[in-house]
Amino acid sequence: MDPIQPIKITKGIKVIDLVNSFSNCGFNANKISTAVEILKEAKKEKCTLFFGLAGAMVPAGMKQIIIDMINEDIINVLVTTGANMTHDLIEALGDKHYKGDANANDAELHKEGIDRIYDVFMKSSVYQNLEEFFEKNFENLKDKKTIKEFLWEIGKLVDKDDSILTTCYRKKIPVFCPALSDSGIGLMIWNNLMMDKKISFNEFEDLKEILDIAWTEKKKAIFYVGGGVPKNYIQQAMQFSSPASYGIQITTDNASFGGSSGAPLKEGISWGKMNEKGKFVNVNCDATIALPLIYAGFKG
Repeated sequence: MDPIQPIKITKGIKVIDLVNSFSNCGFNANKISTAVEILKEAKKEKCTLFFGLAGAMVPAGMKQIIIDMINEDIINVLVTTGANMTHDLIEALGDKHYKGDANANDAELHKEGIDRIYDVFMKSSVYQNLEEFFEKNFENLKDKKTIKEFLWEIGKLVDKDDSILTTCYRKKIPVFCPALSDSGIGLMIWNNLMMDKKISFNEFEDLKEILDIAWTEKKKAIFYVGGGVPKNYIQQAMQFSSPASYGIQITTDNASFGGSSGAPLKEGISWGKMNEKGKFVNVNCDATIALPLIYAGFKG
């Protein structure tokens, strides 16, 4: 047995040194260290990494990490929520998210035209800019055949270096959003449809594509930030192909309630989604803490 070694914090300590010291600790510190090693090994083995991004990670400030992971060919397939893509577009159009107060008076915020995402504020007026964008560009978007192509076109139109959508478009990284209608972008599409405009994409074409990718790629890894629809969309793709050999999951959910978001990755072995000889780790931690540390450890 290896002895636990207490973390020593020194003035000016580097993040990479701190993360490396986690390997000598217990609990989730050790799991973060394990996640770094799994990500490095998956990259070394040239695995195709399916990245599931749930939650409100863009408003929380995690956007640039995702962009960098795409640009550095760490993320090969992105599955995310309509909310994250909406907030990415909001920032690409020039609006911001702001540091707020979780204990603020929500009735007063509503009167002031401010929406609250825990301790992050956003002006309600961002939806006016979204509406103008879609009204102006709907002709360019309406004939896309898949949601992926639709999102790529948005990324092409906004053309911003600091946009996840633009980065996916430029790198030709498949970006799937199976619950797009459950978002601000979805509302903007509906608003245009109500004006008798037509749209032609078929979400089942996206499903076919991710299944084809999963079937074709023999070496696969998965990385989940949160759970929900993005996680399950990737998991079911693994089920109908060869299982993933490497996996990282960051979650705050509890497995005992039976939901997908809290289910440990090894549970997927019973479904044929995870390789029984694979390497997996579940990091039970706030993603805004764990994701930057894992990425910093990988970079180091």
